[in-house]
Amino acid sequence: MIFPLDKFKTLETPFYYYDLNVLKNTLEEIKSNVSGVPFKVHYAIKANANDRILSIIRESGLGVDCVSGGELNAAIKAGFDGSKIAFAGVGKTDKEISAGIDNDIFCFNVESLPEMQVINEIASNKGKTANVAIRINPNIDAHTHKYITTGLNENKFGINLPQLDDIVKATLAMPNVKLCGFHFHIGSQILEKEPFIMLCEKINELQDKYEKQGIEIKIINVGGGLGIDYNNPDSALIPDFKGYFDIFKQNLKLRHGQELHFELGRSVVAQCGSLITRVTYVKSGTAKKFIIVDAGMSDLIRPALYQAHHKIENITSAATDVDVYDVVGPICESSDCFGTDETLALTKRGDMIALRSAGAYGEIMASHYNCREFPQSVYSD
Repeated sequence: MIFPLDKFKTLETPFYYYDLNVLKNTLEEIKSNVSGVPFKVHYAIKANANDRILSIIRESGLGVDCVSGGELNAAIKAGFDGSKIAFAGVGKTDKEISAGIDNDIFCFNVESLPEMQVINEIASNKGKTANVAIRINPNIDAHTHKYITTGLNENKFGINLPQLDDIVKATLAMPNVKLCGFHFHIGSQILEKEPFIMLCEKINELQDKYEKQGIEIKIINVGGGLGIDYNNPDSALIPDFKGYFDIFKQNLKLRHGQELHFELGRSVVAQCGSLITRVTYVKSGTAKKFIIVDAGMSDLIRPALYQAHHKIENITSAATDVDVYDVVGPICESSDCFGTDETLALTKRGDMIALRSAGAYGEIMASHYNCREFPQSVYSD
């Protein structure tokens, strides 16, 4: 990725920089790989709800996946039609459910029997019928961080397989909800094919089972989870969408007239965004050197929360020599650290540092901790 350094030098840091060409090329790659097949992609808005980003995604024709009333409002404000909005989340409030019904959303992904009963009641009071998909835990280990693994038994999310028959039966008996689909989401930042293949096999088993009972399911929703390359962003600016979608083309047995829906977030927006920060000080300890930057965990919390690592680059140093540094922020927490033992070009006060692959779960998770201001957004155009 090429950064417009002349423009950057006049800007106050830290800020998020979005390369909109990377975003648009990513969206085109997604669209080309679902063309001609009954696949529908919803963008998981929790990854990034920036207005410009949402506008470009809407213009590309994708739908949206929401997990809160605030995200639903952001999607409507950005111009997404209700018919292209899926609403997930384990703790939907009455107010959020009511808003979804009022906006005639495409589907609620329902995660418990009590939730299904509340949706039925609210829809009845409004004289409407709500489309619902049951979120099922297929008990598949996605081999990812424990905080972003969601498809195992006894997660807070979804319905475990032993409970599924009872909730299907109860749902079919409710007059103001329509069972239109089964929904799955096994985790995030998945870089192996096997968990997705196992998911296809489990869905095929469930489809066979309920088809024998005469229960017709119009929509299969496999969620998202496709990971990105955080270590080598420039060589993998666009994830392997062909390989990802081919897994489902080759392993999932869709019925005639069925649609397969996806809820991709990180893989859509991560690589188009970088957090740009300035070096405030270079500090020498007894055995270490520290680069202290003006961005902190309040701007990008993933390293502190998930022990995640973003590629760190000094984008202004002209030095050919390198040194080894810990890159840390100014916040009064030891966890405010972006990287340890980072080999970077010789760095001095005032240099600009890019934390790459920060378009997903970066700006959206920023906070006012330490009473810090939110970082601004800057775009390639």
